[in-house]
Order: sequence, then C-alpha cells, then structure tokens
Amino acid sequence: MPGFFTNKGFQPKRSSGHKLPPGQYETTDFPVLTAGPTPRIALTQWAFELTGLVEKPMKWSWQEFNSLPQQDFNPDIHCVTKWSKFDTHWRGVSIDTLLEHVQLKPEAKFVMATSYGGYTTNLPLADLVGGKAFIGHTFEGQPLAPEHGGPARLVVPHLYFWKSAKWVQSLRFMSEDEAGFWERAGYSMYGDPWKEQRYETDDEDLAASANIRL
Repeated sequence: MPGFFTNKGFQPKRSSGHKLPPGQYETTDFPVLTAGPTPRIALTQWAFELTGLVEKPMKWSWQEFNSLPQQDFNPDIHCVTKWSKFDTHWRGVSIDTLLEHVQLKPEAKFVMATSYGGYTTNLPLADLVGGKAFIGHTFEGQPLAPEHGGPARLVVPHLYFWKSAKWVQSLRFMSEDEAGFWERAGYSMYGDPWKEQRYETDDEDLAASANIRL
C-alpha cells in the first residue's frame, strides 16, 4: 500500500481454518502501519466527541469515556496490505452505546472519523451501528499501544483496517459521503475485504459488473 510504513519481521502463516477474504494471508503478528508520525496523547488531554448532524454535540474526557458501559470484542481484522489477524481481543465502547447519548438528525447517513494528527476516513453510518463497530482502548488485555492507535481507536472489523481510524478524536455525522485521507489518494470509498475493494478502480469495476448483470 503506497505511503504506509510497516514494521519488519512479521511472517505470514497458514490459515488456521478461519475464512480469509480473497487476496489475504493470515499472520499472528500485529503489523504497525502508519501514514506518518505517531501522535502521543496524554490521557489528561484526550477527549472524544460526536459532532455534525446531531441535535447537541457530545464530548467525553478519558475518565468519562471509561465510565461508559464497556464490552469485550473478539473480531478478525483485515488490512488492505493483505494481512489478516484472527481472534483478536479488545475492550472498549460500542458505537451503539455512544449513540444513546445523542439524537441524530434524520439526514445523517455518513460519518467522517477524525484522528489526533489529522487523519480522516469516511464510513456509512449503517456500518457503525448494530454491533458492527466500537472504540477500542484495550488490546489483548493491555492498554492499546500508541503505535496501534492508543489510547483509543475506531474498530470496524468488517472493513479493511484503514477504516478503523487510529488515535480517534471525533465522529462527524454527515448527509453526504466525503472522501477521507486515503480515499482522496485513490483508495476505495468503502473498503470491503470480501469484494477486494482496495482502490477506487475496484469500486468502478464492481459498479460496471453490476450494470452488466442488469
């Protein structure tokens, strides 16, 4: 994936029996991938907010966020650079739980996730609700390391992992879809691993196939 930096030394292994999306390989490591410097956010300075098309924006400090109902999550995750990691263990707060604290306006259909450091990525609102996504702060029983997006990151396991914004700072609710950082650089607006939607051209190919079938 052009523009990403990765740690060295991780090795693919044979699939353990989980289903791999096409073009992926399984690894037991958790490669560090980033488009720039790793932000270091003091917990006393950390805050997370819901903005945009909400009746009243909501903001939590680190202490307030950790006072919300917490859940354990056990997803498989898939990176656009073709590695997949099975049976990961996280703890955090479901997006459904967060949305209990705001009233979305009817026109809210899309979300822009924004990170400390300025990274952005776009998602349909439907892909964040119904138990599909969470804000994770603990990984494999330990506080999430800054290199992996700590103190907290968005986790959307059913999409390529660039959609799971590291160092997440806010979710902005929108009526129209907008491209985020990698999407503006030519990556898929959606990022479905099972359809290999890695690049914008993959979206176009899928759309063309659908038109042919019609």
